[in-house]
Amino acid sequence: MTRRETEVRRFVRARYGLRGTLALHRHAVGLDLLRAPVNVMLSPLFLLTRLGGPLLRRIGLVRAGNWLVRRKIFLKSDVAQRIKADLDGLIDDLAAKGLAPKAPPAAVTRAVSNYAETRNAVAEITTSLLVLAAGIWLFHRATPGVISLAGPVAHLRAQTQAIENFALGNWAGRMWYGTFPQELSSAEVVMTGIVLAVLASVVTTFAGLVADPIQLWTGIHQRRVLRLLRRLDHTSDVPELGREHVLARLGDLSDAALSLWRSFKS
Repeated sequence: MTRRETEVRRFVRARYGLRGTLALHRHAVGLDLLRAPVNVMLSPLFLLTRLGGPLLRRIGLVRAGNWLVRRKIFLKSDVAQRIKADLDGLIDDLAAKGLAPKAPPAAVTRAVSNYAETRNAVAEITTSLLVLAAGIWLFHRATPGVISLAGPVAHLRAQTQAIENFALGNWAGRMWYGTFPQELSSAEVVMTGIVLAVLASVVTTFAGLVADPIQLWTGIHQRRVLRLLRRLDHTSDVPELGREHVLARLGDLSDAALSLWRSFKS
């Protein structure tokens, strides 16, 4: 390993191990719980800006494309601020040892900010996997997101409530509603979806407690930080779109497509 890789390995072990990620997520208790739902809703807009910028540059509108990709879409969370401070500290330590990229301060700031946003996308992917696992375990069906999970959860809630309120008791209620399922209104499904979306945003806020140690053990965190430093070695003035953002939005699109297909099928 190179000296830089050794320093990065030491950094990710301290920050993203079990003790480090617990200390990091203490910053999530507070206003981050309010920022999280907003940032989840802003994620598609972020992807559009990052995809639209290169498209504008390709058709000759270079200044407009560069302006678009530099827009700050997400609300600044306390966890993201802590991550940025830690990465700035790592780069300062590397600079003191002659190992840091010789990039302009503005480029370093943008790269560190993009790293924090990428970590948010990984948290969304983790939440989607948890939702998928919950759907398979509880309902024996694929639920890659909140949209496809809302229907089964709303139906389960309506069935349970109807059985409990059945005049002849729970046993007779289970027999009756097993044969004649409780009808659901669109409003019930929508309200269930809203509640699940809020809960999912809270899970996303703390998803790093699960995702960080896994990414540490698999070497993903180390490779991501080294990739950031390599980009700064050959610095570009234009931010790049991380594959994690694309994967997170593909999960949303597959969730919507699966829900639409099931609606047409039924």
